[in-house]
Amino acid sequence: MMDIRTDHPLRRLFSGLVENTFLTQVGMCDPLLTDYLADLLVDFSHVERFQAVRGAAGKRVETIAAMLSVLDQDEPDHSSDRDRLMYRHIGDYTLFWAGLYPEQLKRASSESVDTLIMYVSQGKRSYALASELGTDRDRPPSSLFRHLSDEFEQCVYGLGLVRKGLEHCDDAPPRLGDLIL
Repeated sequence: MMDIRTDHPLRRLFSGLVENTFLTQVGMCDPLLTDYLADLLVDFSHVERFQAVRGAAGKRVETIAAMLSVLDQDEPDHSSDRDRLMYRHIGDYTLFWAGLYPEQLKRASSESVDTLIMYVSQGKRSYALASELGTDRDRPPSSLFRHLSDEFEQCVYGLGLVRKGLEHCDDAPPRLGDLIL
């Protein structure tokens, strides 16, 4: 996956929107959190990021249940670092979809409310587990994942506001050529 440089217009757009929204509308002034969320939006601007997890046979894993089953597989190189990355990805994945595109979750299941509730509970759980599998010396630190778990619903709400900000941006949009990845 290609990294987007720190001065790229897409990264600046997401950083500004997330920081402004979380500070002024959500009431969360935590630069570590807002930087992480802006990076999450940038990361998920790549289609490959949605399918970052692969099963034992190398096949892309696209559902929460399948991601959790990958964690349950007994593998010789099974490590807490791997588990931390997996739980982090599940937390990121559920936060992204629940925050930015909850209507897609409703379309994906006839029991739409249950799907959204499941995404929220699994996201909170995954971030909590990621926080337990690391330390504050890790990058990102365990305390950030604990914070994401504790404030998951607020982050979902905030990302929904970020989406509205993107949809109703009154400023001149960046040139399309600047946003192409």
